[in-house]
Amino acid sequence: MSGERTVISIVTPSYNQGEFLAETIESVLSQAGDFHIDYIIMDGGSKDNSVEIIRHYEGLLQRGEWPTACQGITYRWTSARDNGQTAALAKGFRMAEGTIFAWLNSDDIFLSGALQAAADHFRAHPETGLLYGDADYCNQTGSIIGKYRTEEFEFDKLAWYNFICQPSTFFAKEAFQAVGGLDESLHFPMDYDLWIRIGRRYPCHYLPRTLSTYRLHETSKTISDQTLIRNCEEGLAVAIRHYGWAPLTRVFTLCRTTSKAWLPHYLSGSAFMVSVAAIICTIATSIRLNRGFNRNDLKLLNRENFRKLFKSRLEIMIGTK
Repeated sequence: MSGERTVISIVTPSYNQGEFLAETIESVLSQAGDFHIDYIIMDGGSKDNSVEIIRHYEGLLQRGEWPTACQGITYRWTSARDNGQTAALAKGFRMAEGTIFAWLNSDDIFLSGALQAAADHFRAHPETGLLYGDADYCNQTGSIIGKYRTEEFEFDKLAWYNFICQPSTFFAKEAFQAVGGLDESLHFPMDYDLWIRIGRRYPCHYLPRTLSTYRLHETSKTISDQTLIRNCEEGLAVAIRHYGWAPLTRVFTLCRTTSKAWLPHYLSGSAFMVSVAAIICTIATSIRLNRGFNRNDLKLLNRENFRKLFKSRLEIMIGTK
């Protein structure tokens, strides 16, 4: 990439997220630096004011009223019924013209300097397949409530948990296409699956800098009770497919989620009873999936993980002590 014009393609999938969409769009268009932004918004046929918001910023750019602080912005969008987030992302990336790719969901935001940091890194390290930084969690109103648990890249450890935060991640177009892009059969851990496939073949680097804000709210797929079981099931299946074993941490997460859903109401309200049921379920499920005890799980039997047994998913995610 050295000596060439740097174009960063950002895809935003969106559906009925008008409450947050303007902030997301502005966080992309406000990025300053020596790069060109190729911004693609894939709206799934929203019924709220999302299209009105998208058109508003299109008009500002066309009339030259937006204070562009980078080398230029290409702004494109579609609004039509689609086959879900992953399909929308895949279609958006097929349209993308940049050499660096990323996606930003319609309720997340880039922090100032995020794209310049990515551009600088890929110029200095053109062999990079994937770059990721830190991220803050915020609530529906935008207040910071915790930090995403990131760390230095270690391919084998990615089996245990996803320490790569999607809105703070950038990847080379070449790497994305070489590994086959997104798996459109996945509805939830499509990012996790992509990180594994890129990580197996390309250098991946961690940038210790906060690049984005990841919003958690009631309809977020990350924490919504309506989707959490399917999310955990897909994540476990991805780990098994790529690593050949069922990590104890992922089995426990699924078992705790299913235990809370299926226990009688008078028991499901007790964190202690949910955890006890989850532990029993985890032992049985892990032995069944791994056909016995897997030696890899010995690495997961540590004090940190034992402390998490009686914490909620949200407490673990945001780093609550």
